[in-house]
Amino acid sequence: MQPVLDIIKNKTLTYSQQVLQLAGQAESTLNVLNIDEETKQLLDKNIICGMFEGNAPYRPRYIIPDYELLMKNGCKFLDLDAPTDIWDATNTLLIFYKHVPSITSYPVYLGNLDELLEPFVKDEDEAYKAIKLFLKHIDRTLTDSFVHANIGPIDTKAGRLVLKAMEELQCAVPNLTVRYDKDLTSKEFTKLCASTALSTAKPSFANHKMDVKDFNTEKYALASCYNGFIIGGGGYTLVRLVLSKLAKESDSVEDFIENKLPYASLKMLDYIDERVRFLLEEAAFFKSNFLVLEGFVKQELFSGMFGVVGLAEAVNYLLNATNQQDRFGYSKEANDLGLRIIEKLNSIVTSYKSKYSTGFNSNHLLHAQVGIDIDEGISPGCRVPVGEEPELFKHILQSAPYHKYFFNGIGDIFVFEDTYKDNLEAVVNVIDGAFNSGIRYISIYSDSCDVVRVTGYLVKKSEVAQLESGNAVKNNATVFGMNAKNGAKAFDRKIRD
Repeated sequence: MQPVLDIIKNKTLTYSQQVLQLAGQAESTLNVLNIDEETKQLLDKNIICGMFEGNAPYRPRYIIPDYELLMKNGCKFLDLDAPTDIWDATNTLLIFYKHVPSITSYPVYLGNLDELLEPFVKDEDEAYKAIKLFLKHIDRTLTDSFVHANIGPIDTKAGRLVLKAMEELQCAVPNLTVRYDKDLTSKEFTKLCASTALSTAKPSFANHKMDVKDFNTEKYALASCYNGFIIGGGGYTLVRLVLSKLAKESDSVEDFIENKLPYASLKMLDYIDERVRFLLEEAAFFKSNFLVLEGFVKQELFSGMFGVVGLAEAVNYLLNATNQQDRFGYSKEANDLGLRIIEKLNSIVTSYKSKYSTGFNSNHLLHAQVGIDIDEGISPGCRVPVGEEPELFKHILQSAPYHKYFFNGIGDIFVFEDTYKDNLEAVVNVIDGAFNSGIRYISIYSDSCDVVRVTGYLVKKSEVAQLESGNAVKNNATVFGMNAKNGAKAFDRKIRD
């Protein structure tokens, strides 16, 4: 009873935040999953982390609707006709968003906004007013930084208007990614994206060529933090393996790679399957939700997500690396061990055939998870720890070899000194060089931004300060940002001058 009362009495929570937390408390009272004792021990030690999804999955963690279908046919369940002008289009999307669930209860994917809205841009002044109000409405009602939209790769009037409104509004919601291809995206539009990112910490840049090849389709999306999916699909569940904690259970490098890693990974894959089983066989979502019945999502396009965190700390522990030159990000031995671990994981995960997940060759997908707010001494995914970053170009080359294993999501973040705003060509050159080196996803912002990227999501520094003073804020993710600022030093990244 006490956790429920604590939520009810908490003055730093809005009403909607209280409702979400109370719902989570209710779900935590159930025990409906079949979990063996060995897996329970790994969960109790937090070597396997369930990401607070609850004990009874009743909706997929991430849902990626086909919004093109909405714009073409409307929606029977919501009694929506296909839109005919910019006001109708933005209103139709806003109505639809309210009915797209996720782990946060908010939609984690809003669509490729420029492609969806470009046919309706007739008068640019009117379209800008509609798009700006549309984005303001999202920021004020879908109050969660894991809400994510895409633009690009083609330069469009709608895409430019989205960027203009983002810079003017300076909002943390929605998150934004530009699907960037040097051969398709105009130089002018690329610079506009870079300028907006240095001002508002968005858009991030996704390697469009790389993603099209790995997804085998241009109909892919970046959602939530930086999670890659096929449009019309999504992620059933995300469970993560905390490599740094598993390393401390190991006697040696070989014991870790040959014994502990396969054991824990297979237990986690079975656990992911059990969560998917309940969602498909017992929960109602895929049997009755209008998103499924009208074809906005298709079950065969969903997959389970095998998350990974703490690679840097695992490597450093296994090598007993205390001097900087011997640690992950610097030492060849450390970096080679990191790659060996991920290659082993990739082999284990791709060899496992799910009983319930039919997409992606019946595989669950490797995902470089961005961390959670209570992490301390656990770096996101395969990243170098904050405070230990190498020089910019060395950092990019060190990180790039990991990205090919994680088309379901991996990314690096770089903070640029403010004067880069006057030299956008240099920023674009860095991004082009990173993509040529094998980087899949890169995020940038300047040291003067109020909107900042924490681990993959966005918060405003001004709202973090407001929350720290004991006042409620509208963005659900701000509490995560505050804890990541204090525990993971997420606001202290190296500034690139």
